[in-house]
Amino acid sequence: MPVSEFDEQIAVRPSADGEFKADLAPGWVVGGGVNGGYLLAVIGNAIRASLTAKPDPIAISAYYLAPTEPGPATVATRTLREGRTVATVAADLVQGDRTRITTLATYGDLGDLPDDVRTSAQEPVLPPPEDCVPNTMAPEEVRRIAPFMDRFDMRFDPAHVGWAVGEPSGNGVLQAWFRLHDGREPDPLALLLTVDALPPVTFDLGMPGWAPTLELTAHVRAHPAPGWLKVRHATRNMAGGMFEEDCEVWDSAGRLVAQSRQLARQPR
Repeated sequence: MPVSEFDEQIAVRPSADGEFKADLAPGWVVGGGVNGGYLLAVIGNAIRASLTAKPDPIAISAYYLAPTEPGPATVATRTLREGRTVATVAADLVQGDRTRITTLATYGDLGDLPDDVRTSAQEPVLPPPEDCVPNTMAPEEVRRIAPFMDRFDMRFDPAHVGWAVGEPSGNGVLQAWFRLHDGREPDPLALLLTVDALPPVTFDLGMPGWAPTLELTAHVRAHPAPGWLKVRHATRNMAGGMFEEDCEVWDSAGRLVAQSRQLARQPR
């Protein structure tokens, strides 16, 4: 079975004790750098490779210190504590002589967690994917500065896409169906990408443009079922030139499989 594009492009190679080499693919560029969710998946893959019998990210927090460019990079990992069920690992993504991202993560085996889901969260209601607005309808000038849009199939809820025609709702909410373009099924590493794949929620506030991430924390709650994912982004506060963006990812079985919050700069 051929390896998916996503798996090829988050691949890492051990180079020293706890250190891994990666080649960051140019197809994941958006705005002024490489997409933060893709980079989180690369780091997450290196952390997975550094551990034994704890394959899944459960919680991961990343601080984006500087933009990252396509090309060679190194992920240096350091296990801070490894217990029976979870391990805590620090990791830095380095290009040249500069640390671009620093992270702290908890890893374990999601398959071993108790199956006792209790949530007050409500699954987003979207029309079927075929009745939603595909990302392929984005203007050519947008696709030129955001080639990462060609890496996935995204179908926006028509009720939340007014920003695309100059009529943002002002509510600060985006939601869409999501899947990788080559049909690769979602897994915990793909969820690290998914939480940062939609346009910045500030588009719905009438503020288009690249919004650099300062910090992103993701919680992965379960292995997602095969099929489309539902992704919802929302913001409630903008202050000091920064805004928060809360994300929920629901799988085809109607489960909340990932959550995240990021702090980002107001679009330039």
